[in-house]
Amino acid sequence: MKIKTVSIVGCGWFGLPLAKALVEQGYVVSGSKRKADAAAALTLDGISGFSLDFDKQQFNGVVIEEGEPGFDEPTLTELHQHLHTQAIVINIPPAMVKSPGAYLKRLGFLKRLMAGHVYQRIIFVSTTGVYPASEKPVTEDDAAMHSPSSEVLLEAENLFRELPDSCIIRFAGLVGPGRHPGRFLAGKQNLSGRAAPINLVHLDDCIGAVSCILSARPVSPVYNICANQHPGREAFYSVAAESIALKAPTFNEEEQVGKSIDGSKISADLDFQYRYDDPFDMLGEC
Repeated sequence: MKIKTVSIVGCGWFGLPLAKALVEQGYVVSGSKRKADAAAALTLDGISGFSLDFDKQQFNGVVIEEGEPGFDEPTLTELHQHLHTQAIVINIPPAMVKSPGAYLKRLGFLKRLMAGHVYQRIIFVSTTGVYPASEKPVTEDDAAMHSPSSEVLLEAENLFRELPDSCIIRFAGLVGPGRHPGRFLAGKQNLSGRAAPINLVHLDDCIGAVSCILSARPVSPVYNICANQHPGREAFYSVAAESIALKAPTFNEEEQVGKSIDGSKISADLDFQYRYDDPFDMLGEC
């Protein structure tokens, strides 16, 4: 059965452009924002907006900001109407620095809201931060706990990986409108790892990958989404900074073992074609 309805949990920098693109493709799309006024504004783009704040609970219209998140019955019924679609895209930022524990708590509560509903596709947005440094190309099978944040990320993935018809997508470094890579390291000095490979993916390819996974049958449990060319840090970030008239970063001679993310599996499995396979081509489209 072809998927016609999609819920996107988290309509931010990636989720909102994704929602707009899916509406243009003919999907009926629900999308969440934390604040009610922001959720209501989504209707202007043809998206059925709903408010979802995992850090607050609401009973009889009264918001309480402490304790286990929960909702009164009318709110819960409305949430189910928006979340119980044929497909769901879970796009909740990890926010590791501020509250790594809160991230898993939010996801756990979302999973409980999803319980009892049969989805044709569950897409969970993760990151390539699950991979340790490696001298060989990194594939979907190489995820390992190598830091506190990677442990949280993998635990988050496992919450949804066990569900039927789920697919984990691991985004490399995100670039696009409002996220020009020239700003990432501009003006910084004495950086190590001048030759370490970079791993970037453009917003348009993230949207294209999700669209592809929604329409494909079957799919693999995990896909890396990353441009297949990996220039060195110094070569790329110097040009990137100068392309927007910022000061190029400087690098020392200290070597650094990085990682080169292999994003080709989705192309081999689903015939997905990256629009931006070379990070240098992304510079004019950010």
